Amino acid sequence: MSSDVAVEVSALAINVTVPEDLRWTDTRRGEEFLLTTLNVRLLPDGHLAAKAYGRPTAGGRGAYVSFPVPAREELVSLVSDAADRAAQLWSAHRGPG
Repeated sequence: MSSDVAVEVSALAINVTVPEDLRWTDTRRGEEFLLTTLNVRLLPDGHLAAKAYGRPTAGGRGAYVSFPVPAREELVSLVSDAADRAAQLWSAHRGPG
């Protein structure tokens, strides 16, 4: 691609496994979920947004439902550290394989 053509990146997102000691439960539609994964997005203004996903504690697949990430210090740090790590990995890419 020519250097005079701007590449438009529409989204940057990563999935992050929540360490066991930081996992939490939340309820949606009367069903309790154990939240085990974060989806972290880089917003156009440079800030980060995160949503949590997990499985019903009663078992089964359950619905694909997002939950807010609590503003607990350790979870805020996890989101920030994950973004920093993703930036390192992206900056070291070796192009298409």
